[in-house]
Amino acid sequence: MSDAEQALRKGIGLWGVVSLGLGTAVGVSIFSVVSPATGLAGPGMLLSVVIAALPMYLIAISYAYLGSADPVSGASFVWPSRYLHPTLGFFIAWMRIIANMGAMVVLALVLVRYVSMLVPLPVKPTMFAVLVLALLANLVGVHVAARAQTAMVAALIVLFGLFVAWGGFTASEPARLEPFLPKGFHGALAAAPLLMGLFFGIEAATEAGGEVANSRRNIPAGIALAIGSATVLYVAVAFVALTVLGPEALAGSEAPILDTAKRFMGPLAVPVIMLAAVAAIGTSLNAIFTMFSRSLFAMAEAGVLPRIIARVHPRSHVPHMALFAVFGIGCVGLLMPMELTFLFLAVNIPNLVKYGSICLSAARVAHGHPQLHEGAGFRPARRTMVVLGLAGAVCALGLIAVGLEADWRPYVLLLVWGGIGAIWYFARRGR
Repeated sequence: MSDAEQALRKGIGLWGVVSLGLGTAVGVSIFSVVSPATGLAGPGMLLSVVIAALPMYLIAISYAYLGSADPVSGASFVWPSRYLHPTLGFFIAWMRIIANMGAMVVLALVLVRYVSMLVPLPVKPTMFAVLVLALLANLVGVHVAARAQTAMVAALIVLFGLFVAWGGFTASEPARLEPFLPKGFHGALAAAPLLMGLFFGIEAATEAGGEVANSRRNIPAGIALAIGSATVLYVAVAFVALTVLGPEALAGSEAPILDTAKRFMGPLAVPVIMLAAVAAIGTSLNAIFTMFSRSLFAMAEAGVLPRIIARVHPRSHVPHMALFAVFGIGCVGLLMPMELTFLFLAVNIPNLVKYGSICLSAARVAHGHPQLHEGAGFRPARRTMVVLGLAGAVCALGLIAVGLEADWRPYVLLLVWGGIGAIWYFARRGR
């Protein structure tokens, strides 16, 4: 462990791990992705959630295993670099710059759309202000950010619980789910890559593994609690939205959760859903700033990004220069197209590549690093872990291929960005 890594403070406990994962996942997609997914699959979007969840469970096992065997900051860069190849580690982290940029833009855009229904706001300036607030919150220190994250996630669960219970008991019409697969199983499969965003960030705490207390226990336990809670929440919310609003209205809605709530909450819908949206966006932006900055920090530590990004503030013990870099990347993202299908795929494709590489890394550790395997807090049998890791990688690659049917433009963007990364990487190696 480097001196800079040692300067990071272990301020994240079990519930911090859960809230980082659950908060990131819920905030990224739930307020908007159900609309384009319903447009592709109709009521079969519920099946799409399950299809998207299954590979994520396999992937979560690999994260829990590696997080308990080799907890590090910037894990999505460090693990593939150590256990597969340094060049692969760089390209995965490099492509995730676009993914995290897109995620920050999605969060800020959805938040502004919701708030503008109550108070009209200029879109781009307000999105910029949201990024500033997220930066300031993370500069305080990881222990403060983790506590704020836990409080916001608790509020989010209460508000969504109210939405599900109220709507489910008073306005739900299950007959709206017929026909369940109007576009066939093919439609449900096509929507799955969009819904992968529902689970993006479940592994967030592994990116700050060097700052997790008792990481060999808390990381696997926290990931399990986060992904299980997220699955239950998404299915319940999507079911209520479909059976209250109906698939056609839901597919055409720009604010599907709010439009659904208006059907049974009346005047209370706007303040309740506004509070839920603010809590969700706050938790996600906070977690993205935390995990993205640690990825950039790890890359700078390895010398593939400028060393200045690896500086740690002596008082707050946070990688403050990496946080400023994250803020700058988010500001550049404001120039991207404000189309949700495009943005969700730009977020999800690099993350699917990352997930596949982490699964392969887990299989490699289980097969070729017996000492690390024996030291893991969560360790299936070595052969079982190899099979699960390979299966997770195959699922991730399959979902990448399926996403081409939704929109090809993000793939072109990522290929161009990868070419820029290749020029940067090999020029830096040459120096």
